[in-house]
Amino acid sequence: MPFEVAALDLRGRVVRLGSAIDQILERHAYPAPVAKLLGEAVVLTVMLGSALKIDGRLILQTQSDGPVRMLVVDFMAPDKVRACARFDKNRVAAAVAAGKSAGGDMLGAGHLAMTIDQGSDMNRYQGLVALNGGGLEEAAHEYFLRSEQIPTRVRLAVAEELRAGNGSGASHRWRAGGILLQFLPKAPERARVADLDPGDAPEGVPPHEIPEDDAWVEGRALIDTVEDVELIDPALSSERLVYRLFHERGVRVFRGADVRAECSCSRDNVEAMLKSFSQDDRDHMVENGEISVTCEFCSANYKFAPDEVGANQAAKA
Repeated sequence: MPFEVAALDLRGRVVRLGSAIDQILERHAYPAPVAKLLGEAVVLTVMLGSALKIDGRLILQTQSDGPVRMLVVDFMAPDKVRACARFDKNRVAAAVAAGKSAGGDMLGAGHLAMTIDQGSDMNRYQGLVALNGGGLEEAAHEYFLRSEQIPTRVRLAVAEELRAGNGSGASHRWRAGGILLQFLPKAPERARVADLDPGDAPEGVPPHEIPEDDAWVEGRALIDTVEDVELIDPALSSERLVYRLFHERGVRVFRGADVRAECSCSRDNVEAMLKSFSQDDRDHMVENGEISVTCEFCSANYKFAPDEVGANQAAKA
């Protein structure tokens, strides 16, 4: 749900995910810290991808040296998202035992890439930001600072909701939410970014301190008051949340859009992928008389007889 606080030249978006994030995370039964981190990545990707004015996709991908080696989130405009994670099970367990299960601990050092794919006839746009032990909120702030030069604040939250059962015990489901706020004044000189890295200044020269606009200082202070529970509470609507934050200044909300967990894999696509391999490669894919391909995003499994693609094995899509 997009919103605007015209009195402060602020624009933003709120994302609340219930069944969509639950479907994505439950398909894989990830350890809780991995699921939480991937949930945050999904919220961030939906938040940015839903703002695209084109038909295409936004792909968020991390590669790092932490227990979670890779996150991939694929948002297909206007409303489809899929995601998966790769991680070291033993390292995740050790990190949890050591009390180091925060997002930054799980990611470690590496990079985050955001890629806008507008189709085969258009150039891709990609922005990169370093991961240095911080979480995805920190990475998002750095991305906007370096790539977009737009004063931006992001808040992300993911948690399991405990639901009372009907005589069969309690059940769990995942919920996720986030809010993004940006300072977009009509006069571009007002959108000066104050939190530049001191390392940007030449050696021996003190960094130039740029005072921030009062409107952005106020907006940033307000969004910093948002609590995790407010972002994931199903009883609190997105409209009510932004009203709580900005009612004194006046806030306008726009029509929201539903988001679905949906994968783009299909039997035809997998078959075409297999046929792109050489006959020798396909021959080495044979296992128990068939080729079995499992999609990493949705865990769908596709099996092929040898004469369908020319050979067989177990592979990962």
